[in-house]
Amino acid sequence: MKNDLSALDAARLLGVSLPTLYSYVSRGLLASVSNGDSRRKRYPQEDVLRLAARKNDAKRGGQTAVAAMYWGLPVLETQISHILDGRLLYRGCDATALAQHATLEAAASLLWDDCTGDYFQQDAPALPQGLASVPDTPPLARAMLAMAMLSSLPAPADMLQSGPALMRLLAAALLQTAPSALPLHRQMAQAWQADAEQTQLLRAALVLLADHELNASTFAVRCVASTGASLPAALGAGLAALSGDRHGGGSAAARRMLTQALAAPDARDAIGAFYKTIAPEFAGFGHPLYPRGDPRAAYLLDRLAALSHAHPQVATILSVCATAGELLGARPNADLALAAMEQAFGWPAGAALSVFALARSAGWIAHANEQAASAALIRPRARYIGRHQSD
Repeated sequence: MKNDLSALDAARLLGVSLPTLYSYVSRGLLASVSNGDSRRKRYPQEDVLRLAARKNDAKRGGQTAVAAMYWGLPVLETQISHILDGRLLYRGCDATALAQHATLEAAASLLWDDCTGDYFQQDAPALPQGLASVPDTPPLARAMLAMAMLSSLPAPADMLQSGPALMRLLAAALLQTAPSALPLHRQMAQAWQADAEQTQLLRAALVLLADHELNASTFAVRCVASTGASLPAALGAGLAALSGDRHGGGSAAARRMLTQALAAPDARDAIGAFYKTIAPEFAGFGHPLYPRGDPRAAYLLDRLAALSHAHPQVATILSVCATAGELLGARPNADLALAAMEQAFGWPAGAALSVFALARSAGWIAHANEQAASAALIRPRARYIGRHQSD
């Protein structure tokens, strides 16, 4: 049913009775769709949300729409990526199909300009002066510092021309290595001493996480880019948003769950106790945009399971994942897949977040460029709900 709503759900969201809902349909304000063999109609969620937001005289509907906007109502037009029928598409191409063979560089070229340019032929850039001597800090902190150092330096007017250099510098900062022109997945594999099979899994993960429509970090990037700020400044905003527990922190939370469950006498008890303190969607399970399951997680966990012959711990980790899914009644998301990979192969703590950050930089650059090309400043209005001073 895609994201279609029942009549009762649509009426609740709009704050109206069923007869009023049906009158909206008859007046052409709302569309209804057939529910297969059933005579009951369904109502497209996005259409319902738009109508609720437009209703000036329906306070309850408007407020409900505001809450629902966090997961569903489109706010910007883009040609870069979208989620449709449970599939993640990069310019119309299925991301899971690309993950079978593409590199992050190829995915970036697709996202940036539909593969009309070959940007990654340039040599590796020089590391910003001072970054090499930065004290040992978490990878994401090093990455944010690198973007801050670069934000005041002269850069090409064409964002896409500087994109490859920034991604390579970002990889160097995350991995604490020298900038390299090697494929980005191979740079990660070398830093973490990953074998050939792990290297291919890394390649696929980077492709699958390259973009995800208008998530929190991408929206932050577009807001900063809309002001005319530099591309490093925009990427710095994306990294800052990614650092939050409700965004990039999901993989670290999922790894804590796995670690506790694997060490506990009873994994089920440990899993149950863990999810009493944290929402599943912020720690590896469920995704509002994928009611039938996150295809990125399904792809990576399937490939991870295929490596259990060489890595016996993989089967144990996947068993914990399955147990957690059963207890929660939810399907895994990409955060769990990244955490399982990090745990299974003994990659350094935070490796999952480094994969996420490097991968998503490709999408951030695409969105920053698209926003800058539009010459529009993102400046939404607020709905004031505070007190009013009496005369």
